[in-house]
Amino acid sequence: MVRVRETLGRPLVVGMLVVAVAAVGFGLYWFQPWKLWQDETVEEALPGVVATPAPPTTEPSTSSVPEAPSPAAGPQTMASGELISHEHATSGTVKLVRLADGSHVVRLENLDTSNGPDLRVWLTDAPVKEGSAGWRVFDDGKYVSLGKLKGNKGSQNYTVPADVDPSGFTSVSIWCDRFDVSFGAAELARA
Repeated sequence: MVRVRETLGRPLVVGMLVVAVAAVGFGLYWFQPWKLWQDETVEEALPGVVATPAPPTTEPSTSSVPEAPSPAAGPQTMASGELISHEHATSGTVKLVRLADGSHVVRLENLDTSNGPDLRVWLTDAPVKEGSAGWRVFDDGKYVSLGKLKGNKGSQNYTVPADVDPSGFTSVSIWCDRFDVSFGAAELARA
């Protein structure tokens, strides 16, 4: 009788250990808790903005009429807003910018949020609500994913697809696709 218990007990213990290790591995993959301590900073310039070189120092002009600067069609801010915190503390500015070629980008400036698994930048038509009431509203209506969040800190650009009319969207969310929750969002006020 004792021998039967010993032979049945070992496979049971080994099986439980295998299940426990698999569960811990899956939990680590799914939640990725180490990202809470890893920051990724991205600093991108706004597309289409070229640094103007300093004018060369030459002899003063003999002309009495000052030269007028030539107007350059540059990026224009169409709408902007401040990020508010939802699931995680989030701050920064969001801008919807029309570039000189007519294309649009969503620009995150001075972003500061937590890192997390499967974070996306969404352009949405959902209203931005304070507190936990606003955590899960952004997938209820119309939204466009502009791609994975490049970094949880810094300034970065996200191209709006050419077939998307940005005038039909009123907010931007830093969306965790894995857990269907907003880390933070900004209401876009038209400029």
